[in-house]
Amino acid sequence: MGLDTTGEILETIQMIAEDNLDVRTVTLGLSLLDCADTDTKRACARIEERILGAASRLVATAEEVAGEFGVPIINKRLSVTPISLVAAACRTDDPLPFAQTLDRVGKAVGVDFVGGYSALVQAGATRSDLALIESIPEALATTDIVCSSVNIGSTRSGINMSATAKMGEQVLAAAHKTADKDGIGAAKLVVFANAVEDNPFMAGAFHGVSQRDAVVSVGISGPGVIERALAGVQGRPFEECAEAIKKSAFKITRMGQLVGQTVAKRLGVSFGIVDLSLAPTPAVGDSVAAILEELGVEAVGAPGTTAALALLNDAVKKGGLMACSLVGGLSGSFIPVSEDANMIQAVQRGSLSLTKLEAMTAICSVGLDMIAIPGDTPAATITGLIADEAAIGVANGKTTAVRVIPVPGKGVGDQANFGGLLGWAPIMEVTSLSSEKFAARGGRIPAPVHSFKN
Repeated sequence: MGLDTTGEILETIQMIAEDNLDVRTVTLGLSLLDCADTDTKRACARIEERILGAASRLVATAEEVAGEFGVPIINKRLSVTPISLVAAACRTDDPLPFAQTLDRVGKAVGVDFVGGYSALVQAGATRSDLALIESIPEALATTDIVCSSVNIGSTRSGINMSATAKMGEQVLAAAHKTADKDGIGAAKLVVFANAVEDNPFMAGAFHGVSQRDAVVSVGISGPGVIERALAGVQGRPFEECAEAIKKSAFKITRMGQLVGQTVAKRLGVSFGIVDLSLAPTPAVGDSVAAILEELGVEAVGAPGTTAALALLNDAVKKGGLMACSLVGGLSGSFIPVSEDANMIQAVQRGSLSLTKLEAMTAICSVGLDMIAIPGDTPAATITGLIADEAAIGVANGKTTAVRVIPVPGKGVGDQANFGGLLGWAPIMEVTSLSSEKFAARGGRIPAPVHSFKN
């Protein structure tokens, strides 16, 4: 699908030049199921051969398309089959060679990140799942571009609280293993409920087992475009705001679909989905929080913030669905603290707390995302945060996640610096109330009654 008129082309050029419009990521998803082997070295060799064969032209092709269309593509990424599934055939207690292979080969083909050092344990964990989870802190500390995710709950299965408690410990361990980099290991680790199989965004991307062998998916951006559109309806009723957002989301999505389909065609693989998520950056004018403020709240966190986010999410999805029938991933609005300049300002001025962020996650695309917390936060407290987010997702049939970074040696009033798209963040206050007894129970929180649909 292309742009149809000179006016639309000129408008898109303006969006790119003035509103920070870009394609945030072109992600090539690869199945590694046929790489499984009883021998770890052979399995890793097959993975290397698979990635080199399928992804060697990804970066060059994406850059070629970006140059032809004049649309910036910020990241080129890989997502692979959850490694706990691939490593299961080895019956190994040490899956680290898989992480090191992904890191080495990902660098060789030039991608920015590789997602899929992952395990799906919402209903229970296998030996391979447990080994991978145990290895996560070391894997993230000894690699540069590998990202990890663990799905601990789903609406169908409930919440695996034994795995949730373990992940509270592993988030803390991943941060402390990378203490010299403000705990960035934890920034490459996401704990999910209701994880989706076609998410092109990191750190939670993995290639689902129901996907084709190779699929290109696109994650779009465009908060600045939406903010500009709303500036044209200042003081007008919310219906007009929703229409302005829908029209902009339609244009952004068509551009993303055009880029993704072109890259997929040139690589000779299938086109997957467009993820409609508005993904902010630390740059001024590229903020989801600024959109909420344009809708009328004085600062993010003020009364009305969650309602404004609900309107934004719904209108973005409606506009995007009109533009593209292949929509998937997370699709909505991201509210990461460190990656959004206006979110950072809201934390600094005291209008945005962890409690308010949790309320907003009932509406947004993901959950508690890129939030820096004190380095001495107990693992059980992190477990409680993960469980609360999982409960929101499980009860509402939506994806939720936690990506918090306990920054070693730092506390409230300090700041963490992660660099690049990850940005920086003020350390947020976490309650001192204990979750130790809660985290220690283990077992599973049963699925909600509305999950029994058949």
